[in-house]
Amino acid sequence: MSAARSRLIVALDVPDGESALALAGRLAGHVGMLKIGLELFVAEGPGIVRELRRRHPELDVFLDLKLHDIPNTMAGAIRSASSLGVRFITVHAGSGIAHLRACVEQAGDSTGILAVTVLTSQDEQACREAGHTRGPAELVKIRAQAAAQAGCAGLVCSGQELESLADVAPGLFRVVPGIRPAGADVGDQKRVMTPANAIAAGATHLVVGRPIRSASDPAAAATGIVNEIALALPN
Repeated sequence: MSAARSRLIVALDVPDGESALALAGRLAGHVGMLKIGLELFVAEGPGIVRELRRRHPELDVFLDLKLHDIPNTMAGAIRSASSLGVRFITVHAGSGIAHLRACVEQAGDSTGILAVTVLTSQDEQACREAGHTRGPAELVKIRAQAAAQAGCAGLVCSGQELESLADVAPGLFRVVPGIRPAGADVGDQKRVMTPANAIAAGATHLVVGRPIRSASDPAAAATGIVNEIALALPN
């Protein structure tokens, strides 16, 4: 079960450090990684990362900042963030190859740069409204190629694009948000997939937030998803 557990990332999308540490304590031993996003990081700063690492050294931390700026600024942010001992940091793949490469060069060997291809909250209409002439599937392929060329460790993508990325970026981690167990509320996500289907399609890690965070027993909810991952893993 440890292999399945290591693939589950839980999003600590809570408003303060006290809530985050309480949830982390309930999930320790049941998941492989914790994700800190913008809400929590803006509220608590780097201190919450250090405290999570101190209390739960067995859990990896994924810092989901989705950086998007000029190369020098992105590189400086990556340099600071990687010193916190995080496993992954996200940047927007739409920044371009030079930007992505600058981040990779600053991350070092222990921190992986994950390139966000297209947000799972964006569908065809949202892409058009943003001024893109290509739909999500085509944008994902283009940005995945850029991430691979820049040396990124992995991609953040919808489960619906996993199979198409097998040849585009075969050696990269494929981290999939928008994961919803069968029957769960999809919320503001547009391109969602169940845990088993995502693993079967080639996901290396799954990001799950509300289905675990809002459960009456988060540890039990996490264990249920880990069991589903385990059944979907190849023997």
